[in-house]
Amino acid sequence: MAWRNLWRNRRRTLITVASVFFAVFFALVMRSLQLGAYDHMFRNIIESYTGYLQIQHEDFWDTRSIDNLIENSPELEKLILKNENADLLIPRIESFALASSGEVSKGVLVMGVDPEREKYLSNIGSRLIKYYITEESIELIRNSGAPEDVAKRISELKGNAYPSNSSLELDLGIRAGDSASLMPLIRSNTNFRNGYIKSGESSVLTGKALAEYLKLSVGDTIVLIGQGYRGASAAGKYRVAGIVKLPSPDLDNKIVYLPLDVCQELYDAPGMVTSLAVSVKDNGDRAVDAMTGLIGKELSPPLKAMDWRQMNELLINQMEGDNKSGMVMIAILYLVIAFGIFGTVLMMTAERRREFGVLVAVGMQKTKLARVVVFEMLYIGFMGILSGTLAAMPVIIYGYLHPIRFTGEMGKMYEDYGLEPVMPFLPADWYIVWQMVVVAVIVLIALIYPVRKIMRTDVVKSLKA
Repeated sequence: MAWRNLWRNRRRTLITVASVFFAVFFALVMRSLQLGAYDHMFRNIIESYTGYLQIQHEDFWDTRSIDNLIENSPELEKLILKNENADLLIPRIESFALASSGEVSKGVLVMGVDPEREKYLSNIGSRLIKYYITEESIELIRNSGAPEDVAKRISELKGNAYPSNSSLELDLGIRAGDSASLMPLIRSNTNFRNGYIKSGESSVLTGKALAEYLKLSVGDTIVLIGQGYRGASAAGKYRVAGIVKLPSPDLDNKIVYLPLDVCQELYDAPGMVTSLAVSVKDNGDRAVDAMTGLIGKELSPPLKAMDWRQMNELLINQMEGDNKSGMVMIAILYLVIAFGIFGTVLMMTAERRREFGVLVAVGMQKTKLARVVVFEMLYIGFMGILSGTLAAMPVIIYGYLHPIRFTGEMGKMYEDYGLEPVMPFLPADWYIVWQMVVVAVIVLIALIYPVRKIMRTDVVKSLKA
């Protein structure tokens, strides 16, 4: 009876379903965008810099002093790798130096890495620039007979660098059908010659923004001057083997990568490291927390196990603060949604006042009538939640595969805050279930009004309505 009642007045039913539909749709899209932005920021920092777990000297993270080194011994490696979630140890030396090229100098973060093992953590090799859009490349593409819209878009991307073909194609907005004919032309004119560092070679990788500031290109020489282990002097000249584009603009603007053995020689610290980053098999929060606790119990002072939360406290606090403001916005959205759903329920109840009076007058019990209305609202809620979720999923998937990229002033503002100007959506996760539950609760609360009205129905007044 409840199902048949719904379609006696299709317009009324569709209006009520639409209110639930839009509630679920906007709640899911907003939450996916918000959580996706947070997840992207966290992973950019974690996977390009700290990793999920590090073994350090207990004083290193607070002081960042090159004097707080630890020995990279086989015994320590064996102790850590016996944990079932530990996959590989990635040794690093991290310190600061003054970098100079010609008459320009700047303070930089020097990172000594194992060129092979680092591929399993930050994988800086995948960040090497392959395509670089310059004024010259733009002019060559224009003169090669490229379509006007493509030439216009590539002009807007002047100065951008790309580590992969897909990211270049995505920014240019080239359709799949046109890719085979246009991309070879664009790749050939924007191709950037790059290289990678090797153990034992006096070569470095620099961030793109740092290379532009120091006016460096591949093959140029960079000079590093700093302080070594226990007061030793640290100075050296190195060839720029390659330039990387890091997702974190803050790192991209100051980082210099050296082969680990060359960096140990620079800081006069053979066999020593500032940290041992652990490549994990499962990077879920529970797995990393359990792993940190187990390894931490087996380490002897001054060694200490630090997880990504401890190494990114400032970022987490900033994200949590922003998340609270986002939750306030979601709460306001839910409030608007609740009033919208209640308004449609109120309208439906008022329109059916005479109907309810007639049914009670002919002998239908008020409790049974209330149950029928409850089932009607449950059907409406189910249809609205299901259709809203199904409509939001393609938007979320598309937003995940094609993240929003900010350019111009908005993009510059993101980079000024040390963030990559990209806002992706978060794929389907538990947040979808929670949004559906919240909207379902709102629908159930809205049910109180029609049930209360039915139970207090005055038959005479209802028949005169």
